Amino acid sequence: MGPMRWWTSDLHLGHTNIIGYCGRPFADVEAMNAGLVDAWNATVAPDDEVWVLGDVALGRIDDTLALVKALAGRKILLPGNHDRCWTGHRKKTPASAERRRYYEAGFAEIADAPIRATVGGHRVVVHHFPYRGDSRDDDRYAEARPVDSGAWLLHGHVHDRWRQDGRQINVGVDAWNGRPVSDDALAAMISAGPARIGRLDWEPLSAVRGR
Repeated sequence: MGPMRWWTSDLHLGHTNIIGYCGRPFADVEAMNAGLVDAWNATVAPDDEVWVLGDVALGRIDDTLALVKALAGRKILLPGNHDRCWTGHRKKTPASAERRRYYEAGFAEIADAPIRATVGGHRVVVHHFPYRGDSRDDDRYAEARPVDSGAWLLHGHVHDRWRQDGRQINVGVDAWNGRPVSDDALAAMISAGPARIGRLDWEPLSAVRGR
């Protein structure tokens, strides 16, 4: 078997409050950072490709972004609203200037949404934001969201709200027990048709390594 392609988003490395917000099973942010790195590297091979659909690191950004170097595979970032290299980010430093920091951290490419891709023969749109829905009660960033023209959408942003909502598939770690999801798994969901599917429960890393 050759290199595989994986998808993920919303790691929120360095973000203490995300543990409580999304029920992540970690005692503190250091344990969370280490657990996410371990789960990623138990899943992804060195020659694989991983698309990160935004919100990779928060907190003390120079420290947390440095963790990207420890993640296996060739990594491509499609920035989300918490990434300083996102064009909509309201920081004093322009997003274009921040991109160097993300490349130095270990990303091979940084892509601007929306992207069109093929997953298991299915054409999909790729974006950080869903067509509709949010991790909160109101739909934020309306001006940045993709237009729903009937295509399947791979996205992040909503954390643990769903894995699949109609033609929207959330690849975030809070929906997929802390690790990236493969092309094959996503293709199977698309082939099965629109549905509403909830998040997977987090599993111990030993369960992943035993597969």
